[in-house]
Amino acid sequence: MVKPRIYIDGFNLSLEQGTGVATYARNLSFALRDLGAEVGVLYGARTSTTSANSLMREIAFFDTRTRKHFWLFQAHKNFRRTLMLPFGEIAFQVPVTGRVIRNTFQARLPYFDHIWNVQDLFTKESLYGRLLGGRMNVHFREAPDIMHWTYPLAIRIPKAKNIYTLHDLVPLRLPYTTLDNKHRYFSLIRRLTKSADHIVTVSEASKKDIIDLFGVPEERITNTYQAVDIPAIYRNKAVSDVKIELEGTFGLSYKKYFLFFGAIEPKKNVGRLIEAYLASGVTDPLVIVGKKAWQSEEELQLIASGSHVRFLLTQPNSSERRSCVLHFDYASYPLLISLIRGAKAVLFPSLYEGFGLPALEAMSLGTPVLTSNTASMPEVVGEAALKVDPYDTRALVEGIRALDNDADLLGRLAEAGPIRAQEFSPERYQARLSKLYSKVKEMPI
Repeated sequence: MVKPRIYIDGFNLSLEQGTGVATYARNLSFALRDLGAEVGVLYGARTSTTSANSLMREIAFFDTRTRKHFWLFQAHKNFRRTLMLPFGEIAFQVPVTGRVIRNTFQARLPYFDHIWNVQDLFTKESLYGRLLGGRMNVHFREAPDIMHWTYPLAIRIPKAKNIYTLHDLVPLRLPYTTLDNKHRYFSLIRRLTKSADHIVTVSEASKKDIIDLFGVPEERITNTYQAVDIPAIYRNKAVSDVKIELEGTFGLSYKKYFLFFGAIEPKKNVGRLIEAYLASGVTDPLVIVGKKAWQSEEELQLIASGSHVRFLLTQPNSSERRSCVLHFDYASYPLLISLIRGAKAVLFPSLYEGFGLPALEAMSLGTPVLTSNTASMPEVVGEAALKVDPYDTRALVEGIRALDNDADLLGRLAEAGPIRAQEFSPERYQARLSKLYSKVKEMPI
């Protein structure tokens, strides 16, 4: 039987530190493999991969340190080419033979049967969208059956079914929480919802937003949810080893701290979380793992100034400690899994999520979760997490206190989490994807 040829984009996969959308794309690539598809990934690396020499194409793809002045020169060329070449761009295959050692990138590489690249593709896409509107064409020697864009991008592959995942409409629903150009974003989403062969989303809440804001017929949208799939090597690591890692790396005691992980930005509600934690009076520290993003200074202002919180200390094991907030910009994936497993509870009171993977990851590991009662979170966590109004600081305070004091509650959530997470297992995700692709393949181009 001929394998269906399904490609995805590498827009978020090329980021040095992963995001939720990057995790989505990576999980999707492995799900496609398990469905028996031939998987291609289209990147937009800055360096040219058009050399006739296959080794140089492989070297160029993994050369991430493009000189700044060269990139600026290339951007100028891209600007001119965007105006002069309405035909589009040609994708070149990158030979991945192992001659270039790629262990450094292993954690963020998706599954692939082959990799393709268009130099500076996503910079060109942005220019094309702003200047010419519409979707930029990318041509392959043989087009895939389906191109599944994992992010809203103004690109299409002629002679393929082009479907687009819209994770959420946060820039439009909570415009004050993102830096997106709202007019440009609105125009792009409206263009895609009209011209795409199909729209994919990750929750019923997001599906409803897309229908309500853009009038898309329900039959043109499919909600596949997402999958949680943590490798057994990390999930089943001995508790004794987890304890040693936490103590040695972070100075933390097993089940003696609360955890938030994710980008520090307005929609994640970190500022209100810190305020509630400090007001709760609990003594186990709050650990925040996440890269500082837009307006992170405002979100972290309570822990940035000793004049605001005089009792805040940086050493969690101090006998004089009353409350403590620790912030780490980054933790490797294996360490992050140990942090989740070792937490008394994960606190994830985001204002708005298209899906909310961090809460589900914690639940799957048996760690109790406090999360929001808004957007997609109730349909994802069900009754297996403590849900509160994310705008109500007092509700957050009471929730944190309950998790700190109520052993029965912790036990119930720890037991219910993994059961609920099975609703989003890789097998169920594959079944939803299979149904989606079967539907899309029957559509005329």
